[in-house]
Amino acid sequence: MPRSPAQAKGLLLAAIACNDPVIFMEPKILYRAAVEQVPSEAYELPLSQAEIVKQGRDVTVISYGHPLYTCSSAIAAAEKDFDISIELIDLRSLYPWDRETVLASVRKTGRAVVVHESMLNAGIGAEVAATIQEGAFLTLEAPVQRVAGWDTHVGLVYERFNIPDVTRIYDAIKKSIEF
Repeated sequence: MPRSPAQAKGLLLAAIACNDPVIFMEPKILYRAAVEQVPSEAYELPLSQAEIVKQGRDVTVISYGHPLYTCSSAIAAAEKDFDISIELIDLRSLYPWDRETVLASVRKTGRAVVVHESMLNAGIGAEVAATIQEGAFLTLEAPVQRVAGWDTHVGLVYERFNIPDVTRIYDAIKKSIEF
């Protein structure tokens, strides 16, 4: 799931070129909220390869799509307040997803915060957290934190109260480093 118009173009072109079936999802909020220059030439971004958006050493934050902007704001505040360095990973694709990049980062930092807009139960974050527990358990210094939408269905007008915000992500980072 792309976080920006340039990423949407690269992932969509890669999906079209892929011989396997691909379901391409793009957040509607990108239509109005994200502004950037998109190259006019064709290019592809690799499917199922995560991107390390920001290098860090103390905590790994894993997300995808539009929540990455919220994560960036929470990370900036947490780094300032706690004098830490936080790594931010964009999954970019949800299935298959890049387990190796995530596990390498969590093994390096010892802490993980998974952020997504879906419900806490049975969301992509549950799979990411389970994979981290299985593949990096002995290097974890704190339990994996998950920040997700509340486990309830809400109308579109109330969606902004349901999805993760800067405060909830900041609190998860704080809980992880204080464990």
